Amino acid sequence: MKLISHRGNIDGKDTLSENSPNYIDSAIQLGYDVEVDIWYIGDKLYLGHDFAEYQIDISWLENRKSKLWIHCKNHPALELMNDTDLHYFWHDDDDVTITSKGIIWSHPKIEPIKNSIAVLPEAHNFEVNMCLGVCSDYIKRYKDESK
Repeated sequence: MKLISHRGNIDGKDTLSENSPNYIDSAIQLGYDVEVDIWYIGDKLYLGHDFAEYQIDISWLENRKSKLWIHCKNHPALELMNDTDLHYFWHDDDDVTITSKGIIWSHPKIEPIKNSIAVLPEAHNFEVNMCLGVCSDYIKRYKDESK
């Protein structure tokens, strides 16, 4: 099962650190994939959930591409990602979306679909046995449970 850290969080939500480059790198060093939020504004690329917060460049993403699930937060970011081989997706309040690699990404509000990525399933105690992976602020718990 794919274990995906939500914005770099591994053992609870840390809104002051999430989506920061060092925080993301820490989760990757622990062996997790990471879902990151990106914005493209004025020819600059940023990490951040609700707004553009940490400026990065495309090489930062490319150097971590095997571990990143990139959530495009605005349409220019989606356009930019469309010209790359990075793993990205767009969604807002949709029940599901399909990533650029053809993987179903389920919204936290719905029960996960077979072979999808379950996002924040702990919020509703959703079962994840049939999932391809889990994206969570508490991803360490899923790693510990799989031992």
